[in-house]
Amino acid sequence: MRQTQISLGRRLAALPAALALFALAACVDPTVSPSASNQPLPKPDENVYLASMDAGIQIPALPVEQIPETHRRQVVAYETDQPVGTIIINPKTRLLYYVVGKNKAIRYGISVGRAGFEWSGEADVVEKKQWPTWTPPREMIERDPKLARWEKGQPGGPTNPLGARAIYLKSNGIDYGYRIHGTPEWKSIGRNASSGCIRMINQDVIDLYNRLQGGEKVVVLTAAGEMPKGLYIPKPIVPAKKKVEEPVIPAGAVPALNVLPPPSIALGTAPVVVPAAAPAVAAPETTEATATPVCATALVDGACPPPTAVD
Repeated sequence: MRQTQISLGRRLAALPAALALFALAACVDPTVSPSASNQPLPKPDENVYLASMDAGIQIPALPVEQIPETHRRQVVAYETDQPVGTIIINPKTRLLYYVVGKNKAIRYGISVGRAGFEWSGEADVVEKKQWPTWTPPREMIERDPKLARWEKGQPGGPTNPLGARAIYLKSNGIDYGYRIHGTPEWKSIGRNASSGCIRMINQDVIDLYNRLQGGEKVVVLTAAGEMPKGLYIPKPIVPAKKKVEEPVIPAGAVPALNVLPPPSIALGTAPVVVPAAAPAVAAPETTEATATPVCATALVDGACPPPTAVD
């Protein structure tokens, strides 16, 4: 009898815990699979762009009013047949969707590749890093030579182009250099501004990072916002080499050269020698001693006769 009372007491004591567990289960979205993140969903009208300290690095608060409402983090209805945990990127609208349930997703504003850098297709999340090192590719350094200072890598920090987090992607096991990452240039969100990577506000990329477990499928729609039919990777854009222009010599800067006729060696004749012109001889000056006298009468022995006395 006493044993039965003890057993009944234990069952009654366990009843509240069982009811609490049942109530908790009733609050869980039944469409969310075990592979989905257990991170809390953003609440409507919640300011998710507050300041925070992350790994000793200050992340500043952002003016929410300057972020378009369509590009703020929020839960939205999103019709898709992709499984929970899939990331869908729409370059046309500059939006990223993380599927959390049947026709439901968290929507984030993003920045995508500018003209000539758009890519589309499927990829997988293979790695993720906090405050990653950024190493500009060779093609980027050729387009912007001042980036050569970071050819060995720029350490993570508030000015690092990869921001607070980086999510690394591979397509068919190949790393084409594409990332989903944060950015200190939050005003570029909603634009085509990157070299093919997907930029996110630092607060948003941290949120997405915390939801990923690795191996998630990533679908990048075409530039028209349609499902890709295959993998499209644009060819690297290499700047054209500058043409070296020959210097222009102003007229008259170099004196004209006198071209002499070649010697007639082949004909066995002597070269024609032009004699120098004889110098002009100046006429002799007339001196008083050599001057011919002028007389009124005929000369006598070469001299004028003495004048005759007049009466």
